[in-house]
Amino acid sequence: MKKSIIIFSILFINIVFGQISRDGQISYGIMFMGGGRYDNLRMCVGSPAGVKGGPIADIMFVTRYQKTSNMAVSINIPVFRPILFGTAFKLLQFEPEVNWEMHRTLNSGKKVVMGPGLGLSFHYGPDYESDLDNRGEDFFALGPMLNYTVGISFNDDHTRNLGLKLFYIPLFGQNDNNGTVLGAALQYYLIFK
Repeated sequence: MKKSIIIFSILFINIVFGQISRDGQISYGIMFMGGGRYDNLRMCVGSPAGVKGGPIADIMFVTRYQKTSNMAVSINIPVFRPILFGTAFKLLQFEPEVNWEMHRTLNSGKKVVMGPGLGLSFHYGPDYESDLDNRGEDFFALGPMLNYTVGISFNDDHTRNLGLKLFYIPLFGQNDNNGTVLGAALQYYLIFK
């Protein structure tokens, strides 16, 4: 498993830096995200013990590289969940991601944003049989995050987007603590030029 994680991490880094164009336009922003997930491995602070999954929310710092007028690459770094979980609950859930955005204007004039994404999911904490009052043994788990987003853009330069993200994460942990995460979330981008 360790070799697979190392190989995946190297591929992830190469894909990210291979997509960044030196002559592309760079902008920054924030993304608000909220939804729900099925998770048969990790404890959810918003669900009772024994429930596989629960709500998910985060605020992410976004760096966007506009490669062409119809395509961009965004690197999303979670801020809210890692800080809250680390300080309040002594947990780690950190899921940075890279998304490829394709922008299309339909015949109706509506602007559509869509594209796949790839990330890494890091976990340190107990399993779903635990809750905040009865915490089980902590363990580390890691896995790739695959996602796809479809949304609409509210302006011509695609700096305000509302989308639906579907995601899948196979998690690989210590002592055969392996699991699956499936979920969906609404996300709203605000990019500052």
